[in-house]
Amino acid sequence: MANENYLLGRQPILNRSEEIVAYELLFRSAGSLTADVTDASQATASVIINTLTGFGIEDILGEHKGFINLELELLMDDSLHILPKGQVIIELLETLQVTPELVERCRSLKESGFTLALDDHEYSPAYHALYEIVDIIKIDLMQSPLERLAEMVKQFECYPLQLLAEKVETREEFKHCLDLGFELFQGYYFAKPSIMEKKRLDDSGSTLLKLMRLLGEDADQLEVERTFRGDPGLTYKLLLLVNSVGMGTRNKIETVRHAIAILGRQQIKRWVQLSLFADNDQRGMENPLVDMAAVRAGFMENMAGCHSALKGHHDSVEKAYMTGILSVLEKVYDIPMDEVVRNLNLSDDVRDALVAHQGALGHLLHMAELLEEMDFGHLAKHLDKMAVSIDDVLLAQKKAFTWRKGMT
Repeated sequence: MANENYLLGRQPILNRSEEIVAYELLFRSAGSLTADVTDASQATASVIINTLTGFGIEDILGEHKGFINLELELLMDDSLHILPKGQVIIELLETLQVTPELVERCRSLKESGFTLALDDHEYSPAYHALYEIVDIIKIDLMQSPLERLAEMVKQFECYPLQLLAEKVETREEFKHCLDLGFELFQGYYFAKPSIMEKKRLDDSGSTLLKLMRLLGEDADQLEVERTFRGDPGLTYKLLLLVNSVGMGTRNKIETVRHAIAILGRQQIKRWVQLSLFADNDQRGMENPLVDMAAVRAGFMENMAGCHSALKGHHDSVEKAYMTGILSVLEKVYDIPMDEVVRNLNLSDDVRDALVAHQGALGHLLHMAELLEEMDFGHLAKHLDKMAVSIDDVLLAQKKAFTWRKGMT
């Protein structure tokens, strides 16, 4: 069991400022991508073992918290204490029956340092004893419509709890929960902005596209610096990203020339690409769209060497990374992909991947999207068509989740 490979689903959990503060971790055995999990406790035990050994909890989560679902059998088992108490949040499934034994076990876990959450929950007086122990209540908006939330929130006011809204699908739902006092949010709303909320490609965005073209063409460094100097707001955005993760230096990086000297041109190219998704705020690397773009691009970059049609091509890795980055642009900006392709003068294979999901790069893009959606059933079929092994996907996924390390 300990040696079995698992694919990982990792969904961000955001605070009220829309910064990533945690991830929910969902695992599926690589040997049974299309099968239902029949032994939940055994599956969860495998999750724990593989998280700590195969993936590495720090690589997956960085400095963030990780939510993991636990069935009753494992919840009551002392092996649970191998989990790092300061980083893992135990989710109690909605199927658990409230018994004196369960309440006492939760109290013991809380006293030993664990953070506890109730998953997919609706208020019930039967849970009073647990409400006084657990730290977080997760409320599923699919099960609890918006019109019922205000009353439910009021019922929780007398308990020392944080409320987490999950399956938040729209900005309207997010804002409604924000007004009600929810502190944590989970869902793909941040990756699906409505047409009305998409940003126009302003001067900074246009400059970023120009910089991507200059760096791709290996333009003179003075020309790159000159382009930055013409846009102070863009310079601020880039330096905010660079400094948000620390560069191993005692002093902050304050100039583009300094950043290039510390990072090198290749890394500056990556920062420019990620800057397309960073608003002019203080979120930096905790902006969920930056995280989404970086993980998608990193996964495609790492898979480029495994695809038979891309092996041996010196530029395939960079093309795969750029395809991943640019594919997220339509989620942020009100700009057609055709226009993005035209402005950057991209090669035919990158263009075909972005516009029509065609070619080897298009196949990798589709695979990355299936992983994001945790659609492991369709992913299995896709792997068969591409003749790519599950081990290759697993390794690429692990590396993609550690993208912050590669930028420091």
